[in-house]
Amino acid sequence: MIDAIDERILGLLQRDGRISNAEIARTVEMAPSAVLERVRKLEERGVIKGYLARLCPQAVGKGLLAFVLVRTDSGSWQAETATRLAEFPDIQEVHHIAGEDCFLVKIRTRDTSTLGALLRDRVATLPNVRSTRTTIVLDTVKETLEIDLADLATKESNR
Repeated sequence: MIDAIDERILGLLQRDGRISNAEIARTVEMAPSAVLERVRKLEERGVIKGYLARLCPQAVGKGLLAFVLVRTDSGSWQAETATRLAEFPDIQEVHHIAGEDCFLVKIRTRDTSTLGALLRDRVATLPNVRSTRTTIVLDTVKETLEIDLADLATKESNR
């Protein structure tokens, strides 16, 4: 169960994964040792999955963002196809979706030539892949990894 204090701690960590334990403790008005114990328990329960640095894609030569719908041969959901898609380094996300297509894939790459080669030489050659439809992002208005935690503790306590 996540209470109001855990909710505040999670919010702080989402906004700044490098925030010090002492700063979290000051903000939530708890002893640093108590905050450390709460964070450790949130990690053990899998609520906190890890910590990372968000990079500027353009600064590291991955300025092209594309979303690709992948359709596979009809039949059951192909876990092997999903696993193979997830192995390509430029593919950041693979989502199994409902509808005519089977997967929604998020790709960051250098340019359209690199994207084309990835789709043509790697994705299209996977077993069961029947077709792809690509949308190239022209501008990103909002992109976040943060999850809205508003009223999370209230919702948890009402269960």
